Amino acid sequence: MRVLQLIDSLEAGGAERMAVNYANSLGARIAFSALAVTRKEGLLKGQLHKTIPYIFLQRKRTIDFRAISKLKRFVKENNIAIVHAHGTSYFIAVLLKIAYPKIRIVWHDHHGGRSTQKGYKNAVLKAASRFFDAVIVVNHELKTWAERNLSVSKVTYLPNFSVQDETEEKQTIVKGTDGKRIICLSNLRHPKNHALLLEAFWESGLKKDEWSLHLIGKDSQDDYSLQLKRFINDNHLEDSVFIYGSCPDIGNILQQGTIGVLASVYEGFPVTLLEYGMAGLAVVSTNVGYCNEIIQHEKTGLSFDPYDGKMLTTQLQRMASDEQMRKSMSDALKNTIRQSYSEEIVMNALILQYQNILDAKQK
Repeated sequence: MRVLQLIDSLEAGGAERMAVNYANSLGARIAFSALAVTRKEGLLKGQLHKTIPYIFLQRKRTIDFRAISKLKRFVKENNIAIVHAHGTSYFIAVLLKIAYPKIRIVWHDHHGGRSTQKGYKNAVLKAASRFFDAVIVVNHELKTWAERNLSVSKVTYLPNFSVQDETEEKQTIVKGTDGKRIICLSNLRHPKNHALLLEAFWESGLKKDEWSLHLIGKDSQDDYSLQLKRFINDNHLEDSVFIYGSCPDIGNILQQGTIGVLASVYEGFPVTLLEYGMAGLAVVSTNVGYCNEIIQHEKTGLSFDPYDGKMLTTQLQRMASDEQMRKSMSDALKNTIRQSYSEEIVMNALILQYQNILDAKQK
């Protein structure tokens, strides 16, 4: 079995992390596992195992014949049978299939907000789906959408999984008081809902008890980022809210945290929650997408409506004030992840899907 993971960038994000995780995990399980990046490299390149074949296409435009030719050559030289395209990389995968029909395409949808998008935004995807051999989705809502809207008969739900990098170099020292750090691992962009989180933290009064909030993720220095920084300054939170940007040592950062929070207005299947859980953080999470399946209210964490700031304020106060609850919920979450979202379980299911595609090809 020879498979290529395809992704548009290696900047820190959920789909990007899963593309790297898949390539690494398959490397020890199948004959050939590789990773191709179309547009932009990034921090996650450092997490790719050195044994995994890698190619960067340096794609400059929507239809880039040089990039397609480079990808085709790599696929032919390595006798790759399946191209597993994550997110928006499906487009170049389809162009490759037109140029080299022998390959099979698996498209992996990580976009939690797809079902609420206007139809025209998915017009190209719907047309491209005629070239897909199978679709993998990260929650049941996306499965229903794909079955209704895409021209492909095989749609499978597979959960994400998280892996801990034992070789990670510790670089980041998280500010604040030990045992009183709230971590938010999300790139600074609109769907991640940082503004609501900042308001809730301010309203909670946790600053008075030496609690601090730490925002980890790409900072594009855009209007969204400036609004967050303005709120921090205007409300004199400079000594309790900290923005770090993208960091390569996420595992190290999470080990220094106490509570992990996710506030997004939509999610597919957030790897972030798995990372929080494996690091032993108590979790306060938005209730969208697959989040409620992982964070079962009052058992593995506390949840809230991402449009209800008062509810988030209350949940932060509850979690911060009860150390025993934090311990109980973080232990329960870690056990849930080990039982249902382990690397072994997901990889076995994925390889079975690949085999079904190859078997269907031979019939």
